[in-house]
Amino acid sequence: MKTAHEVLEVNREELQAVLEQARKEPLDEAGYEKLQALLRAFSYVADLIGEKDTTISQLRALLMKPSTEKTNKVLEQAGLKPGSKSHLPDSGGKAKPGHGRNGAEAYRGAERIHIPHASLKPGDCCPECLKGKVYAKKLPALRIRVVGQAPLRATVYELESLRCNLCGEVFEAEAPEGVGENKYDESAAAMIGLLKYGSGVPFYRLAGLEKNLGIPLPVSTQWEIVEEVAELIRPALEELIRQAAQGEVFHNDDTGMKILSLARESAASRGSPEERSSSHERTGMFTSGIVSTRQGQRIALFFTGRRHAGENFAQVLAQRGAGLPPPIQMADGLSRNFPKLPDKLKVIVGNCNAHSRRRFVEVASNFPEECRYVLESLAEVYGYDAQAEERGLSAEERLRFHQEHSRPVMAKLHAWLRAQFAEKKVEPNSGLGSAITYCLKHWERLTLFLLQAGAPLDNNIVERALKKAVLHRKNSLFYKTENGAEVGDLFMSLIHTCELNGANPFDYLTELQKQAAEVAKDPSAWMPWNYRETPKQAAALRRG
Repeated sequence: MKTAHEVLEVNREELQAVLEQARKEPLDEAGYEKLQALLRAFSYVADLIGEKDTTISQLRALLMKPSTEKTNKVLEQAGLKPGSKSHLPDSGGKAKPGHGRNGAEAYRGAERIHIPHASLKPGDCCPECLKGKVYAKKLPALRIRVVGQAPLRATVYELESLRCNLCGEVFEAEAPEGVGENKYDESAAAMIGLLKYGSGVPFYRLAGLEKNLGIPLPVSTQWEIVEEVAELIRPALEELIRQAAQGEVFHNDDTGMKILSLARESAASRGSPEERSSSHERTGMFTSGIVSTRQGQRIALFFTGRRHAGENFAQVLAQRGAGLPPPIQMADGLSRNFPKLPDKLKVIVGNCNAHSRRRFVEVASNFPEECRYVLESLAEVYGYDAQAEERGLSAEERLRFHQEHSRPVMAKLHAWLRAQFAEKKVEPNSGLGSAITYCLKHWERLTLFLLQAGAPLDNNIVERALKKAVLHRKNSLFYKTENGAEVGDLFMSLIHTCELNGANPFDYLTELQKQAAEVAKDPSAWMPWNYRETPKQAAALRRG
């Protein structure tokens, strides 16, 4: 059955047929589902219309089939043939062979088993020509076998028990090492946390899956496990925040989130509807995402509560070391994304070109030719940025590359945008006029990549990070308490930081629990990018 968020695949003729059927006889199941889906969709759209921030473009995007924002697709939907790409720079990227299938090197978490030849070894005589000698090839032949398994596995140890028939003393077989101390292994807690906060699987769904597989795990038990683990590995998060504060480039944004306990407190502390409407108390709740980059390392942080992204960013920057140069902050143009900082803390602010571009995408169907020029100009700039990344240019080299190739493109675009108003070609209050106004208003920050080494073009990295919070909101709907939100933020921060740095989050969460005492002593040695080397270094010191 379709939900209100899905496109309603029912045309007017089908709905008319349903109405005619209802007039003559009771509806069948198919007709009932169509009518129910229509009513749900109508209710959802009516709620959206009641929200003051909802625009016609957003409603159109909701009711139409979803589409990509790629320039060619946007122009096709606007009724235009995409222009020739001969004037656009080649991104330098090459299609990967194998049609997207993964080779053996992609299975980093797989167990590797060496299988020697059954009858030959290096140096033996060739059984084919009987003259040469065989030798080991540099690369072995590879075969991959993928098997399924349950997220959690349990083992029941049946310890033989013997009782003396005279004194009654009981003698039990000795349990294997580690069994009986803790029912739930570190790997079980890591898997629960990874599924819940990394993949968005609600506790109740995991409980249902495990029950079907013969491993009962109540929702309350899952929560108790991750809550206990969160306190154990919190030093790692605190160190991540400290190291993130020393970053060179920051990306930040937020998305809506609900915490039931805060919502109830707000409702209880405020009186009549008239008092609520006149109150200036902040009622919104958000999950803020912050991605800090420094020398190739990326750290993702999540904060859920009443504070906006800018306020959470300011709290992170409060741990920044004295004497460091001002970092670059990349965000969209919303004022709540920018912190109020003391004089000793300064940031270099850039605005997101993807947000600016999206405003033209939304009105492309109404102003196709004008939007075409803007979109293709930005596509050319993004092509140059892709080239710079492909060549592995340093921050300074990338800046000079953009100044040479992208600056003329952006200068022409800026002149064109200004001419639309100066020559009265565009009504300022129209959709296109609003997009142009936004672009001109933030032009200096949108072109920071032409002025500052290391400045990114957009804020997409944190937009992708926030998808974890969006996935949690979609599947679990809310956090029950502020403590629950803190636990979720901790796991999301550690998991996504692992993903950004190519580390295995399941392995990392497991090791943090096993080495909790060492993590508490020196959390900087147990970051996603160095935790595997720390035990080896400690062992080498002991041998030395």
